[in-house]
Amino acid sequence: MDHDDAALSLAPVVPCSDLGTAVAAWSALLGTAPTFVDGGRWAQFDLGSGRLALSGGDRATAAPSVMVKVPDVPRARERAVALGLDVGEVEEGPHERRCAVRGPDGWDVVFYSPA
Repeated sequence: MDHDDAALSLAPVVPCSDLGTAVAAWSALLGTAPTFVDGGRWAQFDLGSGRLALSGGDRATAAPSVMVKVPDVPRARERAVALGLDVGEVEEGPHERRCAVRGPDGWDVVFYSPA
């Protein structure tokens, strides 16, 4: 693999039916406020070099997943297709491009890059 295509970072994503309640609970558990909240759609906590994301109304997948920041979403998608994985289309979100991938054991990955 070309190192120019290597993943840049990753973070767990937890789907939430009520993002406001989830943000309050995670804020109390972590002892800090989120670093970013986008209404009822998305929230994230950046702690040290790690990130925890909460997906409310803006979900690429309904299951817990790992979001992987990549330099080129279409190229990452092509690699997943070549592996024979269940791969969604590249979507344009309000802040990013993304593509959902389901692995052979049912795990979910969302490739993304900022818009």
